[in-house]
Amino acid sequence: MLMPKNSERVLVFQSAWLQSYINSSEKQQQLYKRTLIVIVISQIFGGAGLAAGITVGALLAQNMMGTDSVTGIPTALFTLGSAGAALLVGRLSQRFGRRPGLAAGFLAGGIGAIGVVLSSLTGSILLLFISLLIYGAGTATNLQARYAGTDLANPKQRAKTISMAMVSTTFGAVAGPNLVDVMGDFAISIGIPALAGPFILAAAAYILAGFVLFMFLRPDPFMVAKAISDAQSKTDHLEKSSNLASINRRGIFAGAAVMVLTQFVMMAIMTMTPIHMGHHGHALNEVGLVIGFHIGAMFLPSLVTGYFVDKIGRAAMAIASAVTLLASGILAATGPADSMAVLNIALILLGLGWNFGLISGTAILVDSTHASTRAKTQGSIDVWIALSGALGGGASGIVVAYSSYAALSISGAILSLLLMPIVFWAGIHQKEKSISISD
Repeated sequence: MLMPKNSERVLVFQSAWLQSYINSSEKQQQLYKRTLIVIVISQIFGGAGLAAGITVGALLAQNMMGTDSVTGIPTALFTLGSAGAALLVGRLSQRFGRRPGLAAGFLAGGIGAIGVVLSSLTGSILLLFISLLIYGAGTATNLQARYAGTDLANPKQRAKTISMAMVSTTFGAVAGPNLVDVMGDFAISIGIPALAGPFILAAAAYILAGFVLFMFLRPDPFMVAKAISDAQSKTDHLEKSSNLASINRRGIFAGAAVMVLTQFVMMAIMTMTPIHMGHHGHALNEVGLVIGFHIGAMFLPSLVTGYFVDKIGRAAMAIASAVTLLASGILAATGPADSMAVLNIALILLGLGWNFGLISGTAILVDSTHASTRAKTQGSIDVWIALSGALGGGASGIVVAYSSYAALSISGAILSLLLMPIVFWAGIHQKEKSISISD
């Protein structure tokens, strides 16, 4: 009889502290601010972890397998792993809260990075591929962590919260590639191949990110937000009948297409840039510099991009994404391969185009869905985004092996132009005009 009584006491205690948050908007805001600080710190570590695979994953595979045709496989594998992890982390968080879900995801990413290091020591290609797949869990978790900050944010705080999470990722993501030489030297000093060095950093960074979340993300913001929502939801049942009327299927398709296409183009060109640079005599630290600037361009402009998406419209920024990716592809294909300036500008534009596409596409998707189905729809589309990145990364090595880096870049530039007819077909610009007129 002791166990039931103890369980009852725990439930009463949990109910009491949850009720204290339900009844106090001040406590909710205090927890929101504390949660945001924890998320920002974890995202800095998480950004450093995800940068390793992007920077040297392809080079490590090339070194271990001795051919360029498989160099897109690492990116494909950890992107594919991120797709599966996105579902698992999401379901774990839904059932048990953000803290265990995100901590488990980062821990898995750290274990995957350790496996990559071990594969470089043993020369096992199978272990390399399995480890890269698991390593992808860190990428998925790093992206999902930004949602934890929005659980207790009011509507006017949500965009700012997501932007802060994405910007904080930049610090680790830019620092990671620029530590390639340092980590390479450290790896050699302990008897590990230099290219595995960044994955030592990735393992430490992901595990630290998970530790920060597990130790300090208390009370769990999702569980508190869920309790608040349950307390407020005992009202109108008639709303459900009108939910379908507010769903814009063309808008959902357009928002998804913008994010999927920009992810595909970005991953394809980015994956093969280190290989292209290696063929033209660029040192590892130069590769790290280019990729660092690229990742910075992916995340750092987020605050400004969000402002422009709201100010000049979703359609305009989706078209800006297409134009920016077009310029990036043309510059990468036609610029001198030995010019660091040209490569840096091309990869900065590539990251910027991705940033424009991700934020405008997300906004289109949110506008086109209803709250009753929004999370489910977004989760499904996130899987397709990850899979498109895996396909882009995997196919890029084959394209370059049988053609050239220039052909890959031009193909990506042309493909990005599909964003324009998709946005116009969906009528996003017309809907924005009608809304502004009615306002």
